Amino acid sequence: MTQAFGKVGVLYGGRSAEREVSLMSGAGVHAALCSLGVNAHLFDTGQSSLAALAAQQFDRVFIALHGRYGEDGTLQGALEILGIPYTGSGPMASSLAMDKVMTKRVWLEAGLPTPGYRALTEASEVTAAAQALGLPLMMKAPHEGSTLGIVKASVVSELAQAYQAAAQYDDVVLAEQFVVGRELTVAILGRGQDARALPVIEIVAPEGNYDYQHKYFSDETQYLCPAPLEPALATEISDISVKAYRALGCEGWGRADLMLDQKNRPWLLEMNTSPGMTGHSLVPMAAKALGMSYPELCMQILKDARCKIGHLSDNKN
Repeated sequence: MTQAFGKVGVLYGGRSAEREVSLMSGAGVHAALCSLGVNAHLFDTGQSSLAALAAQQFDRVFIALHGRYGEDGTLQGALEILGIPYTGSGPMASSLAMDKVMTKRVWLEAGLPTPGYRALTEASEVTAAAQALGLPLMMKAPHEGSTLGIVKASVVSELAQAYQAAAQYDDVVLAEQFVVGRELTVAILGRGQDARALPVIEIVAPEGNYDYQHKYFSDETQYLCPAPLEPALATEISDISVKAYRALGCEGWGRADLMLDQKNRPWLLEMNTSPGMTGHSLVPMAAKALGMSYPELCMQILKDARCKIGHLSDNKN
């Protein structure tokens, strides 16, 4: 069975601000695939060129990259040109999901719940945004992940500093209404009508601060899986997450992040098309709740690797 995959590349590292996390994700995926007999090889896209990637003659690749140049559609487009089947979403869906502003526009058009927002290009716009959306406000770098470039402004005096903290990562800053409530995440596998949600996870971080440190390195953060929710509410959250995934055109796998407000209303925050696969990561945790091991999850994702555009999908499958 594993021989049918041929030579598999695990793309990791990269050049984004999330390189450190990607190195951990890739190492985990590589070890898991090798343990199942897959002929897998690590390939650091941050240290080697596309020409070097083409020269490896991989039959398919597992994308374990996070952030720019790996999760934003650029690499996916290159793999389409090279005709190399790959895991996860295609160029368009990856690009849309990586841009939090465009993601919101798609979701709002689809009638899905997401907090109000403003896209800011200058610090002088923060006051008007606060007046329109209210305080607290979340300032976010639209093209970053792993909680990088996300700052909360609780009072007017914090707005300018929060804007600058997010602006160091991006030319545009997303000012988003702050939702008070419970932090949830939903992993999704598959594509189209076959896409399915894994059990909902609730994240309980110290003092509600689920930052980079608490996300990847701290043992203080609690993860409740399945989340303690009424069955009907859990189903509603799962359904909204899958609709959000489909609206963006995602496939293969992904993870929706949401907030559940104090009236038990879910609000979509973002979609991750190449989620973390580290020891603290959430997709493996959700899979485990269904009895799926980490290696089995990696294999499931790898099986779905393909080119997404036109006839190229038939090249090596």
